[in-house]
Amino acid sequence: MPKTKSNSDQNSNKRWSARVTRESHALVLEEGVFTWKDPRRIARSLKRSAEASTQRKTTPFQSAMSMLNFYINRAGKNLDPIQRQVLEQAKQELRRLYKRI
Repeated sequence: MPKTKSNSDQNSNKRWSARVTRESHALVLEEGVFTWKDPRRIARSLKRSAEASTQRKTTPFQSAMSMLNFYINRAGKNLDPIQRQVLEQAKQELRRLYKRI
């Protein structure tokens, strides 16, 4: 008879993205960075975190953009539309900071 996953295993698998956001070793994020209302402040914080990281596997730009996209994608339909707009603007600001526009 095949083993089935217990409820605790299933619950922990459902929340893996929250754990990654909280415990990521690639970037040390400032508290509440994705809830801020200023896209420029968010982008600057992500840039600082990415450039300070010694454990990232890609360029600072890619690390910062990946973390921002990860948060937006994981929040999905639960992300407030206004905050989604702020985070999308933060992506543009990151591109500007790294001269990728």
